[in-house]
Amino acid sequence: MFQKILIANRGEIALRVICACKDLGIKTVAVYSEADRYSLHVRFADEAVCIGPAKSALSYLNIPSVISAAEITNVDAIHPGYGFLSENSDFAEVCQASGIKFIGPRPDVTRMMGLKQIARETMKAHGVPILPGSDGILEDAEQALEVAGQIGYPVILKASAGGGGRGMRIVRTPEELPNLFAQASQEALNAFSNGDLYCEKFIEKPRHIEFQVLADEHGNVEVLGERECSVQRRHQKLIEEAPSAAVTPELRKRIAGALKKAFKAIGYTNAGTVEFLMDEDGSLNFIEVNARIQVEHPVTELITGVDLVQAQLRIAQGEKLTDILDGPVTLKGHALECRINAEHPVTFVPSPGRIQSLSLPGGIGVRVDTALYPGGVIPPYYDSLAAKLITYGKDREQAIARMQRALDMFVVEGIHTSVPLHQEIMADDEFRRAAIDTHFIQRFLERRKKNAG
Repeated sequence: MFQKILIANRGEIALRVICACKDLGIKTVAVYSEADRYSLHVRFADEAVCIGPAKSALSYLNIPSVISAAEITNVDAIHPGYGFLSENSDFAEVCQASGIKFIGPRPDVTRMMGLKQIARETMKAHGVPILPGSDGILEDAEQALEVAGQIGYPVILKASAGGGGRGMRIVRTPEELPNLFAQASQEALNAFSNGDLYCEKFIEKPRHIEFQVLADEHGNVEVLGERECSVQRRHQKLIEEAPSAAVTPELRKRIAGALKKAFKAIGYTNAGTVEFLMDEDGSLNFIEVNARIQVEHPVTELITGVDLVQAQLRIAQGEKLTDILDGPVTLKGHALECRINAEHPVTFVPSPGRIQSLSLPGGIGVRVDTALYPGGVIPPYYDSLAAKLITYGKDREQAIARMQRALDMFVVEGIHTSVPLHQEIMADDEFRRAAIDTHFIQRFLERRKKNAG
């Protein structure tokens, strides 16, 4: 059993890990930047260490500072949360070399999954469906033209080391490909120090579906259903739900079977999420693996009854999934998550500042994961996520009704938040019918503009 864990993160996910550790009787160490000195994760951890200035490159992304904090507090393990160093294989290797357990996959597996084209080839080799595309990295625009001609336009160029929409370009005609190839490669080089690109068939109106996986250190793998993440703006998710209204029990079973084989074959351990695009014909195609806990993990927790963060900790301690899960995983009910961002609900401009007053919703079927408190500050240096509002119901209709009630009771003064945006979405007919895809928000905003005019 771990005696003490350092949490290499901040905000709501740091608090979430602290809660899981407290439930297991494990002491915690918080690290914080100077901007987060008065944050709740600092207050509720057993110990706290300042690791640098506000800028994340000098604090939360500073590997020597994080490792030094771990060594002076004599921790057994480090939980990276999501973002920051969570998928940094170099950081995982440094933890390993320092005799500190990294709560996540092995460095070599993380590195392999981080290179999207390699991950794509690996999944294909084990029966996970993928989109038609290039076999490996594209050498140049001329090869890209050849591949695109074979699979048919439109195609999408993607950065092999990429994420968050950077290093991506949609190509609809052969004439525009050379210029877009150069743009994507340069953007990928600037963002990831790696300009490698690959190409795959572009789906015009896909749904974004992801599957939650847990794998222990004894070769056991379990898939805990899927999440629908199609409501997103500029590749950033706004609303997630589980299960997806578009995934049939037969499809869920088939994809889960293929993922179990693939994850076992590559020696994956701990939590991971596999992202897919669903075509208009209902078929799923692999896009990437996120080798960490996801922001939206609570919706899976609510429909399965599995504490995913505790599962991460127990897997890292060497426990078997059979003991952690206590029987077969079944999906029950429906859960929704709204990401409450500190930003203007119409212009989407970030809104950092001090929280003047705060009233959080509660009641049956409502959960709030947040680090907000009255008098607390949302700093301008980090992601705008301020809270996650999650509701659970016997079905999707009840989960939406509870979300509407909870949003009405969610009061934050002093900053702008996305609460009014979510209220509008919950009342939207297209959303309520689950007739959504990754272009839903674009259509929704056009309807909003038209109605306002």
